[in-house]
Amino acid sequence: MTAKIAYDDVEVGTELPAQTFTVTRATLVQYAGASGDFNPIHWNEKFAREVGLPDVIAHGMFTMAEAIRVVTDWLGDPGAVVEYGVRFTKPVVVPNDDDGATIEVSGKVAAKLDDNAVRVDLTATSGGQKVLGLSRAVVRLA
Repeated sequence: MTAKIAYDDVEVGTELPAQTFTVTRATLVQYAGASGDFNPIHWNEKFAREVGLPDVIAHGMFTMAEAIRVVTDWLGDPGAVVEYGVRFTKPVVVPNDDDGATIEVSGKVAAKLDDNAVRVDLTATSGGQKVLGLSRAVVRLA
């Protein structure tokens, strides 16, 4: 596969389609099984509160993975991601109800680079708080 977006078709400031992702306790159990990360802060409310958290929280790597989906869906090719990094700023608190939590993610082309690459800056929030800082991806376009 190659990216479906052409380098010449984007400018600094081009906005990617924003997305909202729902996270429930069931989602966290599924992710824990797939990743092997069974830290009790991600599934045991009592334990999470005992260590000072407001409730069970989503895995940081899960949050990071959901955020990059905005970029990979836009590109049409996950293999076009050259670099990706974030800082974890706040946890995604996941209540024990049918609604869970949401992660809202938007992205914007922040810089055009050499070799048909661009830097995309992402903004990820949950519960009105920024949950990822310096969330950036470098991607190679067609």
